[in-house]
Amino acid sequence: MSVEALTIGLPAPKPLRLRDAALFLDLDGTLAPIAARPQDVRPDARRTRLLETLQRGLDGRLAVVSGRTLADVDRILEGRVSCVAAVHGLVRRDCNGDMHEAPPHPALAETVRRLREFASRDSGLLVEEKGASAALHFRLARAYAGEARALAQRIAAETGLVLQEGDMVEELRTPGPTKGDSIRAFMQASQFQGAVPIFVGDDATDEHGFEAARRLGGYGVLVGPPRETHASFRLPGVDAVIAWLEAAG
Repeated sequence: MSVEALTIGLPAPKPLRLRDAALFLDLDGTLAPIAARPQDVRPDARRTRLLETLQRGLDGRLAVVSGRTLADVDRILEGRVSCVAAVHGLVRRDCNGDMHEAPPHPALAETVRRLREFASRDSGLLVEEKGASAALHFRLARAYAGEARALAQRIAAETGLVLQEGDMVEELRTPGPTKGDSIRAFMQASQFQGAVPIFVGDDATDEHGFEAARRLGGYGVLVGPPRETHASFRLPGVDAVIAWLEAAG
């Protein structure tokens, strides 16, 4: 993260005006509460109705930009959003349904083996394979946090995989496009051009998105506790995000 314009104390965002906006939304920690296990996040009728309303109000200028796999995003959101960047930007389905995917790094198969070997120590350690990345979750086995981080750092140094540290997760991903790159790509599509890009996200991996939105004339909305960020506004949690989006006009 660059040191340019980092802020900690942020106001809540102003009411969202759909006719001016291009809206980019993270999933976990933004549209859905973070669960103990990734598979525990399921569809939600209120969220699905909200996305349908936003799609209409934005004339299609809506995209989900998530660390999840594309299949997981579609499962959780019941296929209501066609424009999706998955695996932190390494997989992108554009608004015409065309796919853009970074080829997996050759070290990923061995990385998954090493992560699974480590995870065999405790049933609370979970390995998530995402094609272009692999994640080690330790929310249910926090006593192993230090060792998990050390292992991920070693693998990244040895292989050239990019290490992304998240909320109780260490992810090793193929070098390639980020969430910010995905937002820039979506903004080149005809229906997004001329709109104000707004990206809402909660994690350190969302900082590329906040910075991209700002450079394109828009802004980021951080979800969760205050911290150093490129976002311009903040909401305290998922419930506040849903309420803010439901009040959009």
